[in-house]
Amino acid sequence: MTTSATRIAIVLLSLFTFTQQAQSEDSGPVSPDSDFTAHHITNALYKAVPGERVNFSGRDLTYLDLSDLNFKGAILARSDFYGTDFTGANLSGADLSHTRLDRSVLIRADLSGANLTGATIYRPTIYSDMASLLSDAPRFSGANLTNVRVQAELSGADFRGANLTYANFSPLEERPGQGTLMTLSRNVLKSCDFSGARMHNANMTRAVLLFSRFTGADLTGANLSGADLSRTDFSGADITGADFSEADLDGANFVGAKGLDTVKGLATAHNLERILK
Repeated sequence: MTTSATRIAIVLLSLFTFTQQAQSEDSGPVSPDSDFTAHHITNALYKAVPGERVNFSGRDLTYLDLSDLNFKGAILARSDFYGTDFTGANLSGADLSHTRLDRSVLIRADLSGANLTGATIYRPTIYSDMASLLSDAPRFSGANLTNVRVQAELSGADFRGANLTYANFSPLEERPGQGTLMTLSRNVLKSCDFSGARMHNANMTRAVLLFSRFTGADLTGANLSGADLSRTDFSGADITGADFSEADLDGANFVGAKGLDTVKGLATAHNLERILK
């Protein structure tokens, strides 16, 4: 091969390599089999035009560091975020329906207004250290948590105005061939704010909810059997048909609550006499 031909071949090879690199860094669709890294996501978010809903749906995004990124309005439906770090991330208004957020890090994550329909949130990390500061808790205000499945410590979380219809916070789980298993001793949701939340038929069996607020919430048909409701505030809430069997009601406030005469299980509730004084 002549020197001139060799130079032409080198130039063509360089152009091909550059083109391949540019395509790999493009923010457009990436095949499900590609190596989709935190770099790809950061690059796509950076290149997105204002108002664009970046789409990362249906992907394996496990164990990535996505802390402090802005996913506002992003489409993340059906993706797997097992073990992914969302510390300080903005997920407000994002579509997280049917996602797996198990073992994810949700310290100070903003999920307000997000769609979490059918998502699972098993054993996430929500505190930055052993001090367990409530300010580290994630925000779910105004989010759609219909049919969400939660087994977690979420004390201090903000659920104001959220839709928790058929949300399942029970430690009991039905498994084929194994019957009903207790996969977690109790869900801990101390000092959470459920004010104005829609909680039709929500299952909060055995949940620890002391000092939580349900003011003005709609708990029609909710299952609170065996829950620790010490010092909880149900003032102005609709508890029509709710189940309080074996629940601890020590210091609970039911002033102005609707449907108190229709609730189930008060005969077996604990410390009921203290709130009737």
